[in-house]
Amino acid sequence: MSISAEGFLLVLVSAIFALLLMAEKRRPYQKLANARLWQSFHTNASAFLFNNFVMSGLSVSSLFFLAQNYAHHGLLSGLQDGLLKWALCFVLLDFAVYGWHFLGHKSERLWRLHKIHHSDKVLHVTTGLRFHVFDQLLEAVVKGLCIVTIGVEAHVVILCEIIRMLFVLFHHANVAVPGEKWLSRIIITPSLHRVHHSTRRLEHDSNYGIVLAVWDIIFGTRKELLPRKYGLEVMEARNLLQLVSLAFLTERHFARVLHLLPSKEEGCIDRLVLDAKGGNGAVAEAIAQRSR
Repeated sequence: MSISAEGFLLVLVSAIFALLLMAEKRRPYQKLANARLWQSFHTNASAFLFNNFVMSGLSVSSLFFLAQNYAHHGLLSGLQDGLLKWALCFVLLDFAVYGWHFLGHKSERLWRLHKIHHSDKVLHVTTGLRFHVFDQLLEAVVKGLCIVTIGVEAHVVILCEIIRMLFVLFHHANVAVPGEKWLSRIIITPSLHRVHHSTRRLEHDSNYGIVLAVWDIIFGTRKELLPRKYGLEVMEARNLLQLVSLAFLTERHFARVLHLLPSKEEGCIDRLVLDAKGGNGAVAEAIAQRSR
């Protein structure tokens, strides 16, 4: 597989994306309000186009270049190229992305970037395009290091990336998938990933897998339930500028800003900030648990 294959893979991903959009229309998991859906679609598409413009130097082509020039130093470099090596590379890379995803939730600094992906109030296929550009830059660096360390061949890098991209679109899709109960024991399905986008931290700190379901099972991070709401409780991004800026505004900062604003109802802002510091309610839960 040569670097020219990237164009073919992009066409393939676009085709799968279009098919998932049609599936959402014909067999939706839940009905979504058109106004909110269109706003989400517009914001996510803008983020995708902006990120791809910035990421042009750290795309699949760059990962291909790293693999082509440095993979011979990796752990599996001595293994003969073939199905066994491909499978091992895929499994190890999938585990690496699982670990990076886990860190994105546990590290305060990484969460500031990753929470942009969680800020969508509705869950559908374009949510898989909603990322902060710095989040994607860091992930590209991490994947590059893993590719060199593992010793992933260049053609396998492209194969792994296309599978990962397809799954990211698939498990965000607002579709009802037949046989998910048994299928989710093997791969990450939409029903599993919906939990990961729950508003409640106790729920969204779970199901970190991208392709294989085994990592969440092994490390006890798997949860199977129906979330009540999606997105961030306290803040919402409705356009690209707000989406990018959201990484620099934490829930605790948000409460402090509100505390400085005048209010016609005396004490209402104070009550909100008091709740944010440890009282009851949704804001209290978001601030007290996340403390960010």
